[in-house]
Amino acid sequence: MANIQYYDVIIRPMITEKSMNQMSEKKYTFQVHPDANKTMIKDAVEKLFDGVKVKSVNTMNQQGKKKRRGMIYGRTAATKKAIVTLTEDSKEIEIFEGL
Repeated sequence: MANIQYYDVIIRPMITEKSMNQMSEKKYTFQVHPDANKTMIKDAVEKLFDGVKVKSVNTMNQQGKKKRRGMIYGRTAATKKAIVTLTEDSKEIEIFEGL
């Protein structure tokens, strides 16, 4: 397993219609490092965002999409997505507040 620091775990937030609807339930979606596990994701969220307490983390691996360039077939890069649920007394995550 690679030596991953907490600031390398979260790559970017996922901004979709479904993830925006889940924010009312204090669920936030992030694209994360493919080698990160649930405890690493929990620690990274709690360290990066002040006053945030994580209740649970759900992860899913997504295969790359099939693409074709001429006669050559290939795949885009595989990604990993995490849905982080916060506790009731936790603060909101600031980067999602203006959306």
